[in-house]
Amino acid sequence: MDTSRKGPGRILSAVDRLERRPEADGLIDAVRRAVRAVPLGRGRDALHGRWLGHPVHPLMVQVPIGTWMSAAVLDLLPGQHRAARALVGVGLMAALPAAVAGWTDWAELRRPQMRVGLVHAMANISAATLYAGSFAARSRGRHGRGKALGFAGLTLIGVGGALGGHLAYRQASGANHAEQIPYLVKPGWHGLGDVAGLPVGRPVRRHMDEVPVMVVREADGAVHVLADQCSHMAGPLSEGEIIDGCVRCPWHGSTFRLSDGWNVGGPATAPQPAFDTRVVDGRVEARLRDLEEAGPGNGHRTDRGITAG
Repeated sequence: MDTSRKGPGRILSAVDRLERRPEADGLIDAVRRAVRAVPLGRGRDALHGRWLGHPVHPLMVQVPIGTWMSAAVLDLLPGQHRAARALVGVGLMAALPAAVAGWTDWAELRRPQMRVGLVHAMANISAATLYAGSFAARSRGRHGRGKALGFAGLTLIGVGGALGGHLAYRQASGANHAEQIPYLVKPGWHGLGDVAGLPVGRPVRRHMDEVPVMVVREADGAVHVLADQCSHMAGPLSEGEIIDGCVRCPWHGSTFRLSDGWNVGGPATAPQPAFDTRVVDGRVEARLRDLEEAGPGNGHRTDRGITAG
């Protein structure tokens, strides 16, 4: 069979078109401003999942999805009205915090991702509304209506889940965009140019094995090197702001410690790959830091008596 002219299927084509359509951008901007204006404080980083090392929303949605699917199974069995109703109720209670985490992540995405994410959220909100109606009907003894609303809600949950999968696996929403760095940079020391050519206190971009890195020279002579592409959405850290020993991404505000790349502020949930540095004959050299040495709390190190950043 000749497949040379076959393109993407209808479903994938429809979602790809959704990524490119700007009609809802005005609504997206308004919702985004509203979500960002909620005074969550440090709770915003917790909802992003910085404490977990990856987004927490996919973990939280397992409860409502699992309980509602279990309720659907019980609805097919005789005499399980009370148990099914209880599961629908548990799912409704779990859906709210999961939605809050999802909206918090959504507000820090790229425009094409936000377009798909908005429809994903609308499908899930519609499903939750149907399940609320299902719970109310079951509470009044109208079990047939409750079952019908539950199965309709489960169908919409499937649609929302498919769009969520598109966000995660095709659009890389929530993925670590710096994960590949250790596999692209060759072992050993790499030259990054003259130390005198580095401005003090301002990040610049250099390249190491064609991989962009951010270089910062401090007033005391220490030189720090991090992968330039932000782990959150690949934003250019070399265009960011240096604040209190950290660099703040210009795209979404993720903040990384210069000394070890640790993410001290979200929405990034993964740290930046960090490099050991040294100055030899006036030239800066860097090498990728060993994984065993990376992590919170690791500061400067010394290589053969030469101060490293």
